[in-house]
Amino acid sequence: MKKYSEEHVWIARDDETAQTATVGITMHAQEVLGDVVFVELPDIGTVLRAGEKAGVVESVKAAADVFTPASGMVLEVNEALRADPSLANTDPLGEGWFFKLQLSATAELDALMDEHTYAGFAN
Repeated sequence: MKKYSEEHVWIARDDETAQTATVGITMHAQEVLGDVVFVELPDIGTVLRAGEKAGVVESVKAAADVFTPASGMVLEVNEALRADPSLANTDPLGEGWFFKLQLSATAELDALMDEHTYAGFAN
Protein backbone atom coordinates (compact mmCIF):
# COMPACT_ATOMS: atom_id res chain seq x y z
CA MET A 1 0.00 0.00 0.00
CA LYS A 2 1.31 3.42 -0.95
CA LYS A 3 1.53 6.32 1.51
CA TYR A 4 1.84 9.96 0.47
CA SER A 5 3.63 13.03 1.80
CA GLU A 6 2.56 16.68 1.65
CA GLU A 7 5.50 17.18 -0.75
CA HIS A 8 3.69 14.97 -3.32
CA VAL A 9 5.97 11.98 -2.93
CA TRP A 10 4.77 8.40 -2.48
CA ILE A 11 6.40 5.52 -0.65
CA ALA A 12 5.44 1.85 -0.78
CA ARG A 13 6.82 -0.95 1.37
CA ASP A 14 7.57 -4.15 -0.48
CA ASP A 15 5.08 -5.81 1.90
CA GLU A 16 3.52 -4.94 5.25
CA THR A 17 6.50 -6.23 7.25
CA ALA A 18 9.28 -5.23 4.86
CA GLN A 19 12.08 -2.93 5.95
CA THR A 20 12.50 -1.79 2.34
CA ALA A 21 10.37 0.65 0.37
CA THR A 22 10.21 2.32 -3.03
CA VAL A 23 9.85 6.11 -3.42
CA GLY A 24 8.60 8.25 -6.32
CA ILE A 25 6.64 11.37 -7.18
CA THR A 26 2.86 11.38 -7.38
CA MET A 27 0.60 11.76 -10.38
CA HIS A 28 -0.29 15.24 -9.09
CA ALA A 29 3.40 16.24 -8.90
CA GLN A 30 4.14 15.18 -12.46
CA GLU A 31 1.01 16.97 -13.73
CA VAL A 32 2.07 20.22 -12.04
CA LEU A 33 5.66 19.89 -13.28
CA GLY A 34 4.81 19.05 -16.88
CA ASP A 35 7.23 17.19 -19.14
CA VAL A 36 10.11 15.91 -16.99
CA VAL A 37 13.46 16.31 -18.76
CA PHE A 38 16.00 15.52 -16.01
CA VAL A 39 16.16 13.78 -12.64
CA GLU A 40 18.90 13.91 -10.04
CA LEU A 41 18.83 10.80 -7.87
CA PRO A 42 20.56 10.21 -4.53
CA ASP A 43 23.73 8.14 -4.35
CA ILE A 44 23.41 4.53 -3.26
CA GLY A 45 24.43 4.29 0.39
CA THR A 46 23.25 7.80 1.26
CA VAL A 47 21.49 7.94 4.62
CA LEU A 48 18.46 10.25 4.55
CA ARG A 49 16.20 11.57 7.30
CA ALA A 50 12.46 11.95 6.69
CA GLY A 51 11.80 15.28 5.00
CA GLU A 52 15.37 15.64 3.74
CA LYS A 53 16.12 16.51 0.11
CA ALA A 54 16.86 13.33 -1.81
CA GLY A 55 16.99 14.58 -5.38
CA VAL A 56 15.72 17.00 -7.99
CA VAL A 57 13.27 16.71 -10.82
CA GLU A 58 13.41 19.22 -13.67
CA SER A 59 10.75 19.82 -16.27
CA VAL A 60 10.16 22.21 -19.11
CA LYS A 61 8.23 24.38 -16.59
CA ALA A 62 10.26 24.22 -13.37
CA ALA A 63 12.65 22.36 -11.11
CA ALA A 64 11.57 20.87 -7.81
CA ASP A 65 13.34 19.16 -4.96
CA VAL A 66 12.30 15.63 -4.08
CA PHE A 67 12.09 15.02 -0.33
CA THR A 68 12.20 11.55 1.17
CA PRO A 69 9.03 10.72 3.10
CA ALA A 70 10.85 8.37 5.51
CA SER A 71 14.30 7.85 6.97
CA GLY A 72 16.66 5.22 5.69
CA MET A 73 19.60 4.30 3.50
CA VAL A 74 19.35 4.41 -0.30
CA LEU A 75 19.68 0.84 -1.59
CA GLU A 76 18.98 1.38 -5.28
CA VAL A 77 18.17 4.14 -7.75
CA ASN A 78 16.13 3.85 -10.93
CA GLU A 79 18.73 3.99 -13.69
CA ALA A 80 15.96 3.62 -16.29
CA LEU A 81 14.47 6.89 -15.00
CA ARG A 82 17.86 8.59 -15.21
CA ALA A 83 18.16 7.43 -18.84
CA ASP A 84 14.53 8.28 -19.69
CA PRO A 85 13.15 10.98 -17.32
CA SER A 86 9.81 10.92 -19.15
CA LEU A 87 8.99 7.74 -17.17
CA ALA A 88 8.16 10.14 -14.31
CA ASN A 89 5.31 11.40 -16.51
CA THR A 90 4.14 8.23 -18.20
CA ASP A 91 4.23 5.94 -15.13
CA PRO A 92 5.02 7.93 -11.97
CA LEU A 93 3.47 5.31 -9.67
CA GLY A 94 5.24 2.38 -11.33
CA GLU A 95 8.21 2.32 -13.70
CA GLY A 96 8.95 5.98 -12.92
CA TRP A 97 10.00 5.28 -9.30
CA PHE A 98 13.03 7.23 -8.01
CA PHE A 99 14.84 5.18 -5.35
CA LYS A 100 14.56 2.34 -2.83
CA LEU A 101 15.21 2.74 0.87
CA GLN A 102 16.25 0.45 3.68
CA LEU A 103 13.87 1.94 6.25
CA SER A 104 15.32 2.89 9.62
CA ALA A 105 12.07 3.99 11.26
CA THR A 106 9.00 2.28 9.80
CA ALA A 107 6.78 4.08 12.33
CA GLU A 108 7.36 7.28 10.30
CA LEU A 109 5.06 5.82 7.65
CA ASP A 110 2.14 6.12 10.07
CA ALA A 111 2.35 9.93 9.82
CA LEU A 112 1.88 9.88 6.03
CA MET A 113 -1.43 10.09 4.17
CA ASP A 114 -3.30 7.14 2.72
CA GLU A 115 -4.55 7.34 -0.86
CA HIS A 116 -7.99 8.72 0.05
CA THR A 117 -6.59 11.44 2.31
CA TYR A 118 -3.93 12.38 -0.24
CA ALA A 119 -6.55 12.65 -3.02
CA GLY A 120 -8.39 15.26 -0.96
CA PHE A 121 -5.14 17.06 -0.14
CA ALA A 122 -3.91 17.18 -3.75
CA ASN A 123 -7.17 18.52 -5.17
